Amino acid sequence: MRRRGSSGAGMEFDYLEGFAAGDMQVVTEVLALFQGQAEGWRVKLEAPGEGWRDLAHTIKGAARGIGATALGDVADRAERGDASMAPELKTALDATVADIEGYLTRIGGG
Repeated sequence: MRRRGSSGAGMEFDYLEGFAAGDMQVVTEVLALFQGQAEGWRVKLEAPGEGWRDLAHTIKGAARGIGATALGDVADRAERGDASMAPELKTALDATVADIEGYLTRIGGG
């Protein structure tokens, strides 16, 4: 069974749990790192400029690495598109972070 966040962001927590061999300390640490990175990405998404594709690529890789499928898909389209996709990517990022926050609260890690 895949556990998805309440916002429908497509966060597959079982993917990360499996990758971490069920070590919930590792899961919470990885998600905390992602949340920290997301803060910086949000700022850059407010005024995307040069390096836009690199930013989208970075978000795509990080998202796919933790099982944030929907965010990874949006970031992939953004990477192949242009900076006009920044609002959509920011919305997907915000939804994923909200899912992570809810998940961490449910497991007692947030």
